[in-house]
Amino acid sequence: MMKGFWQLTLTQVRLYVRNRQALFWSFFFPVFMMMLLGGVLGDGNGFSLSLTVADDDQSRESRSFLAELSELEGIEVRQVDRAGGMTALEQGDADMLLVIPSGFGEKVEHGTGVSMKLYHDKENPQVAEIGKTLVHQFIDRWNKQLTEFTPLISVEDVSVQSVDISYTDFLVPGILALLIMNNSLNGVTATISSWRERGILRRLQGTPLRSATFVASQIAARFLFNSAQIVLVLLVALFVFGVRNNGSWLLLMAYVILGTFTFMAIGFIIASVAKNPESASPLAGLLSFFMMFLGGIFFPIRDLPVWLAPLIHVLPISYLAEALRGIMNASAGWTDLWREGLVLLGWLIGSFVVSAWTFKWEEERD
Repeated sequence: MMKGFWQLTLTQVRLYVRNRQALFWSFFFPVFMMMLLGGVLGDGNGFSLSLTVADDDQSRESRSFLAELSELEGIEVRQVDRAGGMTALEQGDADMLLVIPSGFGEKVEHGTGVSMKLYHDKENPQVAEIGKTLVHQFIDRWNKQLTEFTPLISVEDVSVQSVDISYTDFLVPGILALLIMNNSLNGVTATISSWRERGILRRLQGTPLRSATFVASQIAARFLFNSAQIVLVLLVALFVFGVRNNGSWLLLMAYVILGTFTFMAIGFIIASVAKNPESASPLAGLLSFFMMFLGGIFFPIRDLPVWLAPLIHVLPISYLAEALRGIMNASAGWTDLWREGLVLLGWLIGSFVVSAWTFKWEEERD
């Protein structure tokens, strides 16, 4: 039995290595995707607003106001004249234009009211709203400093996150979950449906080989593929982006195995219900595509439409991605991830039962 197991496992590995298209999509494409998204979006935590300021007053007070405004985090201040600021705003070279009027310093010194104009592009309302909030908050704080206003109630911000999470830190565990899903679900679907159509499964059924040995060899081969992919992605993430695993490697591998088993079971179902590889592969691809964009791989689930929540919260990929993220980003332990583990285990058991019921060794004849 062990000899048959190793022979089938090595056969799977050889077939996989010889398939250049499969190698590209399994190894190089995920790394390329991570490099592209990680390089373009970077840390993904910061917001940079390009603010041009036209100082028509040129007084000591206006220069002091500009100096403090320039130190505000999230705003890049550039001083121009009014005409140059309007041109930059109209051409898209600046997000907003703040005009400090003549007489600003004198009115501030005498404690009289002064009004400044803040111009923004109405075709970019998201940036405008964020920019207006930042500028108004700064002016409110500056007003309080001028009037020596002392607030009665204050709020102290306390951070409880042990590590700073960048977009790349968020992305890498999602990429790992995506690799596990694609390799296990799509790989099993394509292999089983193809072998059934070519009569390979029927010939295997006629040998002393047990079905348990066949399934075990499939699991072993997929686990080897997943492990190789994960090592490659983690090496690139470490040396290019500085992303590290802050949690337990044992727990990480446990969820890799659980995810592999779960998506393999789903793949067996698709391969069993589909009549041939021509229908099995598109069905598996459609399901993978659907879960890839709704499972929180590239963006947080909370950013997706609320009406999708009931559907999102039953997808196994979302729980696998959250588990891997919890381990790598937040050092989560077994007790922290019990819900994710329970849902994936439920999917595994349910899919295994359905796949065992629907599995066919040979293609149905019309």
